[in-house]
Amino acid sequence: MPYVVAAVVLFGVLSVLNMMLTFGILRRMRADAAAGARTAPGANDLFTLKPGAEVPEFSATTTAGEPVSRGSAAGVVAFFSANCEGCHDLLPSFLDRAASLGRENVLAVFGGDEPETVAALERVARVVQADRAGGVVARAFRNEWTPALYLLGADGRIAGTGARMDELPLHTLPVPAAGNGR
Repeated sequence: MPYVVAAVVLFGVLSVLNMMLTFGILRRMRADAAAGARTAPGANDLFTLKPGAEVPEFSATTTAGEPVSRGSAAGVVAFFSANCEGCHDLLPSFLDRAASLGRENVLAVFGGDEPETVAALERVARVVQADRAGGVVARAFRNEWTPALYLLGADGRIAGTGARMDELPLHTLPVPAAGNGR
């Protein structure tokens, strides 16, 4: 009988300890989530290259056969992939905003086989497919996740990062001439 009592007491103590640890973990997760919501735009730790970092030279070709390099990619550089739900959620607002920036100010790197998405991107941006030459661009930006948006300055340095267009300091881009937005 003393063994049964000891086992019940031990089980009770372990159950209380487990419950306390679970509540502690939940409280920590809520605090981390709340802190993440207060993080300044562009401060996402998922970006390896931070604002101010220099992008190495690269050379790729767009789906339209245009050469693209670090020097010609100044503006918004966006990474999307076909199997990314967040990319599909971002795409409509990205297309609207990119159209107002001018095609020469937007480079989209798309991974996967979705001709309709590539066609939509081609209307507002120069497009490089990641499974072709776009891997070169992703390596230059050290980009490993999607959606990811970078603002690349004319000097080859990152001016901003974000997961949405409103997180980028787009006011630094030149205003497109009338008729060049589409």
